[in-house]
This record gives sequence, structure tokens and C-alpha cells, in this order.
Amino acid sequence: MPNRLEHETSPYLLQHAHNPVDWFPWGEEALALARGQDRPILLSIGYSACHWCHVMERESFEDAETARVMNAHFVNIKVDREERPDIDSIYMSAVQAITGHGGWPLTAFLTPEGVPFYGGTYYPPEPRHGMPSFRQVLAAAANAYANRRDEVAQAGARLKDVLTRGATEPHAGSGHAGPPDTRLFEHAVSAVGRSFDPAHGGFGGAPKFPQPVFLDFLLRTGGPGSHGVSMATHTLSRMAAGGIRDHAGGGFHRYSVDARWLVPHFEKMLYDNALIARAMTRAHLLGARHLGPVAEETLDYVLEDLTSPDGAFHSARDADSEGEEGAFYLWTPSRIAALLDPDTARLLSRVYDVSEAGNFERRNILHLPHDLDAVARQEGLARDELDRILRAALATLKAHRATRPEPLRDEKVLTSWNGFTIRALAEAGPALGRPDYTQAATRAATFLLDTVRRGDRMYHVLTAGRVHVDGFLEDYGALGNACLSLYESTLESRWLTDAAWIADAMLARFWSPAQQLFHDAAEDAEPLLVRPRDIMDNATPSGNSLAAEFLARSAAITGSVEHGEVADAVVARERGALERYPSALGRLLTAALLRATPPLEVAFVDAPGDDHGAPDRTAAMLDRAHRHPHPNRVIIGGDPRDPVIAALPGMEGRLARTGHAFVCSGNTCLEPVTSPEGLDAALARAGTLQGSAE
Repeated sequence: MPNRLEHETSPYLLQHAHNPVDWFPWGEEALALARGQDRPILLSIGYSACHWCHVMERESFEDAETARVMNAHFVNIKVDREERPDIDSIYMSAVQAITGHGGWPLTAFLTPEGVPFYGGTYYPPEPRHGMPSFRQVLAAAANAYANRRDEVAQAGARLKDVLTRGATEPHAGSGHAGPPDTRLFEHAVSAVGRSFDPAHGGFGGAPKFPQPVFLDFLLRTGGPGSHGVSMATHTLSRMAAGGIRDHAGGGFHRYSVDARWLVPHFEKMLYDNALIARAMTRAHLLGARHLGPVAEETLDYVLEDLTSPDGAFHSARDADSEGEEGAFYLWTPSRIAALLDPDTARLLSRVYDVSEAGNFERRNILHLPHDLDAVARQEGLARDELDRILRAALATLKAHRATRPEPLRDEKVLTSWNGFTIRALAEAGPALGRPDYTQAATRAATFLLDTVRRGDRMYHVLTAGRVHVDGFLEDYGALGNACLSLYESTLESRWLTDAAWIADAMLARFWSPAQQLFHDAAEDAEPLLVRPRDIMDNATPSGNSLAAEFLARSAAITGSVEHGEVADAVVARERGALERYPSALGRLLTAALLRATPPLEVAFVDAPGDDHGAPDRTAAMLDRAHRHPHPNRVIIGGDPRDPVIAALPGMEGRLARTGHAFVCSGNTCLEPVTSPEGLDAALARAGTLQGSAE
């Protein structure tokens, strides 16, 4: 018999709709019941593609006796962390304060007023590896609430104090306040270098996460060969060779359980693929040309598998199919031999490390342990011929794999994650010579703005044609950045207009002038235990860092003094944290870099596709500008007859120079140019006038 989750739209909640647990969605009904009956709340938070969430469901939530205990002693609430990142942020911070670590599924025990007093993550059905069983935890929490109420109240008060201070005070750091300078960025590179893995890339040991947000910052700290760029490029190269990449179908899995990127947790998240593709695009511009095709493969995967009929982007593919993690992605030599001719099967097995012994539970995750140039020489093949054979063989494997039961696709549309994806596509379009990416970004952004923007606000979730959950700071920051990237890629003023609306709404709803900080939830949002605020990046950039970056970019393009001052205030307030926790603040470091380093501005007095001037030449010059890897490149311009374009400070005195491009580095402007070759020369000269932020 279904429980109260059967009427929800979240795929994650619907997965639990037939559990014997009497689940409630988060809401007043459940909270009022807890208060009325003086019963503690068991809060379980996860997401649809989470492997260990599925494991705990099978082991505990589908077990009748465990469900009986839960129903007898608790009001049980299920939350999709992707729909309610505000709730997740609050109670994840509490669990981290209790245990020193976090993750999903998150399990928290709350008083009827929502104050946490105990919690953890995954619990097994029986005691294991020093962990108590879930039933033991249930019994202990129920007993504590029934018989040791004073201890529960004291624990809850301590945790609430921690959460309140975290939501209002600057994070502890070195004590250095104020605006950033180059020493901050040098320190960040040096600090993370101490944990860099020179063999496999990445930072630290197992498990190893991609960290594309911080890699993007590193890719802005110098030119090719600099320490930060080298660490980032090596990491991306090893990821591209590893099993974390789906070599047959494109895209990247969530993270690697080992230090060498071989064995992943197999879920595929939209945000990972967007952020990784964007970092790889930038690495390509910095000379790592082998990563450009990987960026394209990743974005092609998103367009093929995660795009809705309306052009927006779905959230994820599950890790599990046929009741087993990774089953969809694994291979045996016999299956490959049945699909390919003997020579091709032998070659593919050699290249991708396919063996009878296997590299994952006697089956094989495709990965690239060998240098392909060396393999080509040993096989007596030209490298391009080897690549052609492998592409054809992988296409055959992909076609066969499509006949297998597919992992579940979570088809909800999240505004913030779509913003990451639109931005990645908009920037990769001109950088990689893929105008179809720009078209896909334009379609998605148009649909999203038409759908999630209602009145004076945006919404966070679109599911089954219905928008719900008021937007969070991350939604405004991510979609605002996407609009600015679309403007820089197309020079269409409508994207500036949309970005200005988003900035105004974001400042009105989330910025506290008195406290000089952004909150993650709007002032009129549902009241929770605290009003959440988190500056740290996790798998995605934090709302604060996205907002600061968006406003820094907006100030550079539009000349808005207010936007620049707010971005500076966010950075200055957290200067100590930037020094102490650089790897957790990659996007805020990027925002700081944009404000601290002189921009390379390229202004176009024309728009691609106009019927005056030289539209083809303008389009070609615009592409060349996007292929220049300056860490703080700003592109402006468009149709000089458009009042939005004409009002830009960078267009002053230039509106009559149709067909010209102007390059300025800091306070030095070069002679205008009218050809792609001339622009290349001007950009090269500008690079000698003003170095990058190394």
C-alpha cells in the first residue's frame, strides 16, 4: 500500500512511495503531527541517483520490522536534497558537526521543533565494521528522546548555536581581511599543491572527486606550464583516461572510489558533466588540445541523453540497473568478441584493459592505461587510423549497450544545474567551433526563463510541467552567469537584459546590506531552523560564490558600480576563509581573481548575422576572441543601433566604427582591427602588455 509520497513529483520520493515506512514529505502536516504527538522526527535525505540511498532502502526501509520500529517511534520525513538544498544544507551541517563527516543518505534525528540532536549517514542492517545497525540507532535515538530529554535539549541547543553562527558569521581564517591580491592566488596554488597526486592527478587519495570548480580556478592562475595550470591539466587528462569517464557512451560518472580514477560510483550527474566539460574546454584553450574532444564528447552526451523535449536538461542517470551498480557499463571479453571482428576485439581489449580476470568484480570498466601513441606504434598503425578503429568499435559497443535495461533517468529540471549546462554550452560553442552548442544553450535558456521566471522571482524545480520550490541563491547566480556567457557568445542584448533582471531580483531577495552577505534562501522563504548560508563549494559551486562571480562579470560588462561593490564585499568578508580553505572555495577565488586582475576587453561594433558591415568577419573575429585563454577576458559589443548595446561604457566613442573590434588590456587600448588575423595579432600583443594572474 503506498504511503504519502505517492502524490509527490520527485523521482527520489516516488522511489520510496511503496515502502512500509509511513513516510511524509517535508511540510506542515508532518511537523504539526510531531509537535502534536511530541514525537521525534527521523529525517532521511538523499537523491534519486545515489547508490547508497538505494542500498539503505533495500536493507532497511523495505524491511517490515525496521519500518514497524520507525513508524512506532518517529514521524518519518523524506527529502530530495536536489529539490530542497536549503533543508539539506542545514541538516548536513548538523551531521558534520556531530560526526565530522557527511554524505548521503543523510539520517538525522530532530525534536518536533526541527532541532537536530543526533545523526549520521548510511547505517547497515546489522553491526558492521564498527558501525551500529540502523535498528540500534533507532532504539538509541528513541530512548534518548523518551528518557533523557535534558541531554537531547542540550545537544540540540549546541547544534543550533553552531548552525546559527555558521549562517551569520564569517568563516574562521587567518585573520587577514580586505580585498584580494596576487598573493592570495599564489597561496591557493601552493596550498593545494601539497596534496596534489603527481601520478594520477587530483588531490589527496581515495575516494577521489573531480573538483571541476577548483580546477577551473587553477586554469586561471597562469599560462601553459604554470604550476596551477599543470596540476589542473594533468588531473583532467588522468580523469579522461580513467574509468570515471564513460568511454563507450560519453560523459563522466560521479567520483572514483580509488585514487587512480578507475572504479567510479556510476551515477551520472548533469552538474558534473557540465562543470567538467567547461574545465576541459578551458584546458583545451591553454594548449591541452587532447581535452577538447573529451569536452565535446561530454557535451554531446548531455545533448543526447539528458535533454528534455523542451530543450532543458534532466538531472541525472542512476548508478544502478537490474538491481546492481554499474551493470549497464561493464564488459566481458566474450561479449566484446561477439560484437567485433577478432582483430578489432583484440585491439580494443588491449587499449581499454579488458581481460578475463576483469578490473571490477570479474568484469571490466573501460579505461586507458596505456599511451595511445605508443600503442599505435607497436601495432604498426598511424595514430589517426587507431583512433578511427576505436571510434567505430566503441560505437558498436554503445549500440549494443542500448539494448540493456537502462539506469533510471531523473527527469526533473533544476534551474541552477541547467544554468551550469547552458554556460558550458555557450562557452564551448565558439571555443570549440560547435555552433550547435550555442544553439542548444539559447534554446534551453529561452525555455527556462519563460518557464521558471514568475513575477518577481524564479523557481528551483520543474517537474512534470509544474514549477515549484522558490528559487535559491544558486539558481539566480548560475542562470545569471549563463545569460552573461550567452551574451558574450552571441552579442545579443536580450541576454544582458535577462541578466540585469536576475541581478536585481537576486540582490532584492538574498542580499543583506546590513550584514554584507548573501543568504542561500530568500527573505520570504519558508522559515526553517536557520536561514541557510554556505560559502563552501561542494559538488557544485556555492550560491555565494556564484553570486559574487556573476556580479563581478556583470560589473565588467555593464560598468555597474553596485555589482562590483557587492562582489568585493563578499570576497573581503571571507578573505580569511579563502586563505585557509582554498580548495573548498574555488569559485569565490575565481570571483576574487576577476576583481583583482585587469581585464582583457574585446569590444565589437557589429553583431554576427547583421545585414550591414561585415557579419561573417564579425562572427569569425568573435570566435577568435573566445579562443584566447586570458583568465579575465571580457567580450562586449553588438549592434550599435541597439540602445542596450549603445549604453555599455565600453562602446562609448566607438558606435560609428561598424565592423571594427577594439582590444584593451587594463588601461591600454590598441588600434582597432577589422579581420580575424588582425584580432589574433592584437590579442597576442595585449598578452605582452598585461600578463595573466600568475
